[in-house]
Amino acid sequence: MRIKALLATAAAAALVLTGCGGKQVQEPPAGQAASCEAGDGRLTIATGNTGGVYYVLGGGLAQVISQNTKLRATAAETGASVQNIQQLVAGDYDIAFTLADTAADAVAGKGAFDGQQQSIQALSRIYPNSTHVVVKADSGINSVADMRGKRISTGSPKSGTEVIANRMLESAGLNPGADIQAQRLALGKSVDGMKSGTIDGLFWSGGLPTPEITDLTTTLGGAVKFIDITPLLPELNKISPVYEQGTIPGATYGLPADVPTVEVPNLLVVRDDFAANNACAVTKLLFDRKADLEAVHPSAKQIDRGQATKSDPVPLHPGAKQALGG
Repeated sequence: MRIKALLATAAAAALVLTGCGGKQVQEPPAGQAASCEAGDGRLTIATGNTGGVYYVLGGGLAQVISQNTKLRATAAETGASVQNIQQLVAGDYDIAFTLADTAADAVAGKGAFDGQQQSIQALSRIYPNSTHVVVKADSGINSVADMRGKRISTGSPKSGTEVIANRMLESAGLNPGADIQAQRLALGKSVDGMKSGTIDGLFWSGGLPTPEITDLTTTLGGAVKFIDITPLLPELNKISPVYEQGTIPGATYGLPADVPTVEVPNLLVVRDDFAANNACAVTKLLFDRKADLEAVHPSAKQIDRGQATKSDPVPLHPGAKQALGG
């Protein structure tokens, strides 16, 4: 009996979820579903640039988790997708926002993760990102191919924006490192550069509306314009099937007309050793408290339970499957 008691104590200790970067997994007994009740501890959420939707919505998600579970969650500003996954796997964060194309590269060990497959799983597919390509109206840029020799911000280093910007440039027949004057700037600095005239255009992948883009179009009005990038979609789909055609409604930024664009789904991802009960609890909150997230940012209205499990090629975490009924 004493031996059994010691073994039981040791097993219980192994189930304790540690703080940020913890590597213990709370597994249910064989044949029994995991609990959907979150444990105690702290969670950190990797988001993105302060001017983007990741940062705003990530802060809202942290608040929802903290108010409705025993977990205490905080959101951190980051460079976004690539950096988020790298630091998630390194144990610096527990949950991360990422674009689906970056996540697909991560699990395959391609692109920025060349040769290094990342052990990540999805909690849910969330809202889509719209690719914004905004240029000075007098820059002579009417397509991505026209960016040759121009000063273009391709987004923060190791961000999902940089990934799609470089792929678009390559799809248009340009070398991102040689054919443009690349400015690897966060969104706020990109907008400042457009206002001051030090850059000719920017790429941004984000939800609708993105506050910094609203600031840009409000401040400069007709001095800036969006360009249609959908002719590049066939070439982009040769790189990854996750790219889809979408629209930026004109009313989003006070534009004279809707703008056809390329969309990329967003995912919430965790390491594959993230505790199943916490994965279930957090995923469930996305939908149970969706109205709270919508109050933080309207992009949350596009979080759809019917689309939530569509995370391929990133596997869905078992706890998320439980929460989503699959």
